[in-house]
Amino acid sequence: MRGIDLHTHSNCSDGTYSVKELMDYAHEKNLAAIALTDHDTVDGLDEASSYVKENYPDMELIPGIEFSTVEEGKDVHIVGLYIDHHNEGFKAKLGQFIDSRTVRNKKMCKKLSEEAGIPISYEELTGSFPGAVLTRAHYAKFMVDRGYARSRNEVFDKYIGDNCPYYVEREKISPEEAISYVLEAKGVPVLAHPILYHLSDRKLDAMVARLKDAGLKGIEAIYSTYSPSEERQIKELAEKYGLLISGGSDFHGANKPKIDLGTGMGKLFLPEDLLIPIKKAR
Repeated sequence: MRGIDLHTHSNCSDGTYSVKELMDYAHEKNLAAIALTDHDTVDGLDEASSYVKENYPDMELIPGIEFSTVEEGKDVHIVGLYIDHHNEGFKAKLGQFIDSRTVRNKKMCKKLSEEAGIPISYEELTGSFPGAVLTRAHYAKFMVDRGYARSRNEVFDKYIGDNCPYYVEREKISPEEAISYVLEAKGVPVLAHPILYHLSDRKLDAMVARLKDAGLKGIEAIYSTYSPSEERQIKELAEKYGLLISGGSDFHGANKPKIDLGTGMGKLFLPEDLLIPIKKAR
């Protein structure tokens, strides 16, 4: 049985592979299906879909997205699989969310320039990463490439980490709102990498129960960094709440050099038959 990967990123968000490079690599890895789930953007989906149809008819491209949300001050991510990214209601909601990111990035560039003495403008930043939804990873690369910082870690530790003086918090939506966006697009909403939120078992259980009531359909029970016991924990949670099993590598290319497509840190494997119930849930 061939493998699949239901959580990947291109350079349309904070990955380093172009859409075509990512699809080429997925086929090289003999994946039966790959979901492109860039952060808060669907910009690469049309290109990916047409490229795969033309070049790799034996591989399925699953249109997706990963929404950044907040839960009690913690980042919580919702992945949408099999979304109709041309749905007008979905496009309107996503557009509003992206507009709020633009305002935030302009403010952060201004703070870095005027208060930190780092000559960085929003126009220069966007010009360096055309078409990408800007994340702090883009700031880090920009600042290191131009000699304003020695390393990515320095950028986050000194300038734009969560508690740093030049960080500007983005407008955030709740996990429930992200789930509603995915459902609007006729997709399957999935709770991404729940172990990474470092919630107590009680809080994680309560959150999953609440999100299930809001329309959550799946949970990432197979993920690059999970230990065997963590995978068992999330699979038990999925069974308890009748959620579909999903997962993936969370591949970012060079931005996460220890994580490989399809295999994560070496032992990851998602069998293609996991797609059968996910497709039925659309």
